Amino acid sequence: MDRIQDIRLFIRIVDLGSFSKAAQELGIGQPAATKQINRMEQQLGARLLHRTTHGVSATEIGLLYYEKCKLICLHADEASSVGTLLQTQAEGSMRISSSVAFGRRVMAPLVLEFMRMNPQLQIELLCDDRYVNLVEQGVDVAVRLGKLADSTLGAAWLGVNPWVLVASGAYLKEHGTPRKPEDLARHGVLIYSSVQGDERWHFTGRAGEHRSVAVRGRLRSNNLSMLLLAARSSMGVAALPRYVAQRSLIDGAVVSLLDAWQLPQQEVHAVFPSPRLVPAKVRQFISWMQGQFGREWWERGEG
Repeated sequence: MDRIQDIRLFIRIVDLGSFSKAAQELGIGQPAATKQINRMEQQLGARLLHRTTHGVSATEIGLLYYEKCKLICLHADEASSVGTLLQTQAEGSMRISSSVAFGRRVMAPLVLEFMRMNPQLQIELLCDDRYVNLVEQGVDVAVRLGKLADSTLGAAWLGVNPWVLVASGAYLKEHGTPRKPEDLARHGVLIYSSVQGDERWHFTGRAGEHRSVAVRGRLRSNNLSMLLLAARSSMGVAALPRYVAQRSLIDGAVVSLLDAWQLPQQEVHAVFPSPRLVPAKVRQFISWMQGQFGREWWERGEG
């Protein structure tokens, strides 16, 4: 038995006035219960119980010890309930990690909405395009785009991130509208130096055919907002995530190109430090997020 179990045994013996009843209630033998109380009395150097043929009762010291033991058990139960509470309710604090563009345009409004639904939860949203080590940085959940590498992290599928080819009407009026992927070789393009790769863009047609086109342009950037601004400013053709381009498509600042051809899509996952013993706040957040990434989720983008 551990110390708390010993104390619980003593409390029940006093409550019930019987070794045998307390031992039976706690699922131990009476000899083991008697031996344990004897050892407690030896450790304390005082007799805790009067033992008579009529039953068992606490001594004066035993009564004082009994009251202290009840407080100890109360605090122990409260401590246990805290762990249970944190595993069943979205409370406490949670650190969430995302890339900069995705964090600002998609995660920020989602996080605010989730916080309104869970007023006892505190959230820190970290936006960084560099790789974040979840354990070292104390991150509870990260949203990552692209194919996941094999790891010991837990992961949950959220959806896909489609990309779209865009340009402004003024640019197309001056340079013409590309009708097939190969036409891009004659256009100035705006190159995203991550994800889509260096200067070769890949397309898939409706019949499953593939095209790989070498492109070139005057502007390269790892910042999607910069490329969107350049496209809106008639500087060239840009390949952008749909969530970045959506608002600009709606307001007519840019139009989509080569709609019969699809750029590579990215997988979207929520990842967390371990697939075992996932806190309730993380489980609830991921489950709620999965409901937000339905058909055409990118329409919430603010680009």
